[in-house]
Amino acid sequence: MFVLWVPSVLALAAYAAAVLWRDESTGPWAHRLLFVGWLAHGVATAVDMAGIGSTVSGARFGFAPALSATLWLVVAVYAVESRWVPLPGVRRTLAGLGLIAVALAMVFPGEFRPQAASNWAPLHWVLGIASYGLFGAAVLHAAMLDRAERQLRLKTVAGAGMPLLRLERLTFQFVTAGFALLTATLVLGWWFSSPWRWDHKSVFSVLAWLVFAGLLTGRQAFGWRGRRAVRGLYAGVVLLLLAYAGSRFVLEVLLKRPVA
Repeated sequence: MFVLWVPSVLALAAYAAAVLWRDESTGPWAHRLLFVGWLAHGVATAVDMAGIGSTVSGARFGFAPALSATLWLVVAVYAVESRWVPLPGVRRTLAGLGLIAVALAMVFPGEFRPQAASNWAPLHWVLGIASYGLFGAAVLHAAMLDRAERQLRLKTVAGAGMPLLRLERLTFQFVTAGFALLTATLVLGWWFSSPWRWDHKSVFSVLAWLVFAGLLTGRQAFGWRGRRAVRGLYAGVVLLLLAYAGSRFVLEVLLKRPVA
């Protein structure tokens, strides 16, 4: 799989360099390295999922490619957002997570799916991964919000960061967008699945949807914010990870069972 390993190794090298690059550097090279890693990461993910260069036809998917695509989307959000607002201390974290995601996808590439259950299945998968990415971006902003609030309580100097209210607003904008895509994903899954199966994926996905629906309702009706809201976000994201990535990790890696 030379066509897969070349972009993967390039992504690993660029992400590693972005992690090791000194924070005190004022030059643009650290961000350029992250951008190179992101580009190579995207190529590697597309090649892997499409099965380019393989003798087996069909799409390949699994827990590691799902996490890899999610992280790629989160880095994309960061790349766009950082052009307009300061996001201190995020670059090295994302580069480190990208390094782990690419390495996992190389070790656990997933299984081929020769034929989709429906013509709508690819859209279902795309919407699901996009919702993962938006919720990942929400978690990133929530973690920044947590750190900023701790620094404020300790009265430490946080640097030129984003105002708390703006950071909180952005967090829940990502939650709202992710919730909309998750809703569309579940509706499509219910529509083309005949019959609908209450398996691990659907149970955890519906539970995650209920948590996010309750979180957004509570914020709108009762003004939930701060730690309570962030904990609700984290709980929903954990359920969403268990719905696909977590369950497939157990089946693919621990139990070594084929996944439908």
